[in-house]
Amino acid sequence: MENHREDTRDAVRQLFDSVDAISVQGYDQERRVVYWNVGSEKIYGYTAEEAIGQKLEDLIIPDHMREGVVSSHHNWVVNGVEVPSAELTLRSKGGQGVSVYSSHVMFRNAHDEYEMYCIDVDLGEVKKAQSQAVSKEELLKGVFESIPDLFFLVTEGGSIIDYHAGDNRKLYVQYENILGGNMADFLPEEVAAKFRNYIEKSMQDDGVLSFEYCLNLPTGKAYFEARISHLAGQRQLVIIVRDITESHEAAELIRQQAYFDSLTSIPNRLLSLDRLSQMIKEMERNGEKAAVVFLDVDDFKKINDSLGHDVGDRVLIEAAKRLSSIVRDSDTVGRLGGDEFIVLLGSLAESFDAVDVVEKLLNAFREPFRIDARELILTISIGVSIYPDNGTSATELLRNADAAMYQSKERGRNTYSFFTKQMNEMILRRLEIEAQLYGALERNEFEVYYQPKISLKDRKVMGAEALLRWNNPLLGQVTPDEFIPIAEHTGLIVPIGKFVLARALAFLSEWGMAHRQEYTVAVNLSPRQFRDKDFVDFVKECLGSSNVSPERLEFEITEGVLMIRQSCVDELLSALHALGVKLSMDDFGTGYSSLSYLRQYDFDLLKIDRSFVSGITANKEDRDLVTATIAMAHSLNLDVVAEGVETSEQLTLLNELGCDVAQGYYFSKPICSLEMLAFNLKERFKTDC
Repeated sequence: MENHREDTRDAVRQLFDSVDAISVQGYDQERRVVYWNVGSEKIYGYTAEEAIGQKLEDLIIPDHMREGVVSSHHNWVVNGVEVPSAELTLRSKGGQGVSVYSSHVMFRNAHDEYEMYCIDVDLGEVKKAQSQAVSKEELLKGVFESIPDLFFLVTEGGSIIDYHAGDNRKLYVQYENILGGNMADFLPEEVAAKFRNYIEKSMQDDGVLSFEYCLNLPTGKAYFEARISHLAGQRQLVIIVRDITESHEAAELIRQQAYFDSLTSIPNRLLSLDRLSQMIKEMERNGEKAAVVFLDVDDFKKINDSLGHDVGDRVLIEAAKRLSSIVRDSDTVGRLGGDEFIVLLGSLAESFDAVDVVEKLLNAFREPFRIDARELILTISIGVSIYPDNGTSATELLRNADAAMYQSKERGRNTYSFFTKQMNEMILRRLEIEAQLYGALERNEFEVYYQPKISLKDRKVMGAEALLRWNNPLLGQVTPDEFIPIAEHTGLIVPIGKFVLARALAFLSEWGMAHRQEYTVAVNLSPRQFRDKDFVDFVKECLGSSNVSPERLEFEITEGVLMIRQSCVDELLSALHALGVKLSMDDFGTGYSSLSYLRQYDFDLLKIDRSFVSGITANKEDRDLVTATIAMAHSLNLDVVAEGVETSEQLTLLNELGCDVAQGYYFSKPICSLEMLAFNLKERFKTDC
């Protein structure tokens, strides 16, 4: 028992030797100082050498308290009346008052003599420590309640010499007395092995070692951090265990939010791409193939627009569940954002091994989505790239799978496509065009061409459509079909569109003056230009500087722009109509709700798409459609323009059907401004029209 007291006292003293925020003093039964820690030196100003052997009442007790302190100590030693914890104002070496919260505990040492320990907290500097100090408690209890929940003093073999548990529920097993037992005997084998390992390391290394572990307690799963310090002089170890369940769960929540999609709970873009990189490394080591599957829900925007985002969210949640139910546990289903998903398939022997899984993913959407009382029929478009055939980096594989997915879109959706060499060439070409497109305007590489528009009533040139041409030193002549979508995507279409408008109006002014006629010019408007707040002012400025009246300018708008259904579209079309310029619906018939747009907006012209004009002489359906379109347009007081006229037979039939204006290669291909100034219709217009 004496050895146990001595061991415990020495362990506690060693613990407080390095504590400088709390003053701990030890006094023998004659009130002489036997222990004086660093915290006491800081608070009272006496060094340990100065204090050891001095009496308590001569050292830090003010004169008016001396008698009471001596009496209280005597009463405790003789009669067992404990000195209560209290806020006191004691005295420093310099005579200044020191406000402390003082707690006391009485021990019998190995020689069966009384020792009193005082724990003083400086109220001026460590207010927080005051809440941790509990009055009327022994020294060890006060100490243990200011440190983590579990405290163990063990031998180098792991036998428990002493322990304290602020909350017994944190102990893995409930024993009335675990003293003498081994730490490892009270823990699951996996956790016990950790303790044995770190105890051995602690005896070999200086400093404090720490590790984390998990236990299934009656109160639930709990996480702990153990810190082990070797007391080499006593051949013992101090083990302090802190409950970190709350911080662990908070960290898990942060991890969940950082790496998992908040809506579907599957890996988000960040985690998916990280797993893709890890999968590539693993496949490289194993010499295996892998597939990156890129999926996009077809027409998902319509669900959000028509049924609301709540329904859209529930569709995405169900989609994630269906996709996850198909793949192996070792595979990954992630959400890249919006309605785009990614599936990572590893450990493939051959590329075609991915086909079965891809077809199952496609078929997963055959079953209708049941949302409340609705049944939604949805399809997906899938693109697949194979490692290492289609790329050896995450970026390359993802880009190629994305390109293959768009190939599926172009094939009619609800299908899948594997990345091919031809697609790769298309991507490289697109990247080259995009790189050269930047700065092309500043390098004067663009030129506006004009295609004549012919009035079928008097067989005269009545105007022209402005068409952009691009000749690049590296790429040569780049077609509008190639560079316009890229310019639209990058936003470069806005300054390019302004360039076309300014050039077209300047030419229109010159052309009209040269021929003394009031020609018109038609300019195409892109979707991006509808979001340009300065566009209407720019149109006014160009009309004024070129001295062109607004009714001589036509803006051609495709149905795709109108389908956006954004307020900026309505506002710009209204502003242009109020300005007096003419509005023409381009590519009529290629959409599915053109009639509603004709009723909604103030159009002046309707332009029949070349795909219908090309078939009017041989295809009855095309001829009937063109006939109905012309009749409908005239009933709405709209002029009709037919584009893509290439034969005299087409021209004759259009004339008979009452078409107002025609343009096409039959009259002229698009030509530069100088050729347009010199264009002579009589040399080209055939008498058989």
